[in-house]
Amino acid sequence: MEPWIDYHLPDELIAQQPLQQRADARLMVVDRELQTIRHHHVRDLPELLRKGDRLVLNDTKVIPAQLRGFRLETGGRWQGLYLGTNANGDWRIVCRTRGHIKPPEQITLIDREGRPGITLWILEKCAEGEWLARPVSEQSALEILTDVGHVPLPPYIRKGNMTERDIADYQTVFARSPGAVAAPTAGLHFTANLLGSLESTGVELSAITLHVGMGTFRPITVDDLDEHPMHSEWGELSDLAAREITGTRASGGRVIAVGTTAARVLETVASLVHFDAARSAQLPLWQGETALFIRPPYEFKLVDALLTNFHFPRTTLLLLVQAFGGTELVRKAYEEAIREEYRFYSYGDAMLIV
Repeated sequence: MEPWIDYHLPDELIAQQPLQQRADARLMVVDRELQTIRHHHVRDLPELLRKGDRLVLNDTKVIPAQLRGFRLETGGRWQGLYLGTNANGDWRIVCRTRGHIKPPEQITLIDREGRPGITLWILEKCAEGEWLARPVSEQSALEILTDVGHVPLPPYIRKGNMTERDIADYQTVFARSPGAVAAPTAGLHFTANLLGSLESTGVELSAITLHVGMGTFRPITVDDLDEHPMHSEWGELSDLAAREITGTRASGGRVIAVGTTAARVLETVASLVHFDAARSAQLPLWQGETALFIRPPYEFKLVDALLTNFHFPRTTLLLLVQAFGGTELVRKAYEEAIREEYRFYSYGDAMLIV
């Protein structure tokens, strides 16, 4: 069956803010073996999961990567997004403004209160719409972003305009490793109390890292999926997490990826290992870039269940979910979610595929 990448979503189903209590989000439980769909809430996870299951959480931390400022020469407004720093210490950014930037050009960055701050030199244009820029400051990139950056909300949430509440809302409670420019949204549903309840019922937790990049939002614009330029993201599976996950598999527990990002790391590592019928192969620690493109008919080697939000049409995330849940079953689940008025995308509801 051909992958399914398009669907129509009423605008009113795009969540503009999270629920007051994160774990009150609705949870659609999709059973691949029984081909059934049930309706629960995220707070029900301690009853839905089993003793010995292991949740794998992405501990990436969203950085305040959205930049605002004005062009020194024209006074025109300027917006940018920090993507990372290269080996020379220059920033990789994407940006937009009226007119054409003619490098080298100076931008004055403004903070969240609208006060002018440091100068950013735009140096040169690179591939895929990126620019190289250099801040006039002795501070690190993270220090500068903490001072002047905004939460990088996707444009479908209030046109990307943050409120102070988003600083906490658009961050998981287990975020530890700064580097993402978008949240691993399946993890946004968890609270400290819910994690404690899960552990008390015998569900175990492990942390991996995948720094979510802007490429995660890149739409599929080609008819032949082999021609889609798959984005690359930096990830890590620590020695501790590798040993924990190996132990869970050997004892018969399920490895449950919290989000497509966790699934991508796990399957990247799985590609390095030969698995036997006893599920006892030792996973290696891993660190690096992954450009793994998971789409039907991909066969998952390490992930036994997937907790994920509802994803935008024509995205690689939607294809990953189909590869795991089956194209027709996932299509039915999305159709039912729309009928039942689930809340979609980053601040929306969730789906557990078992």
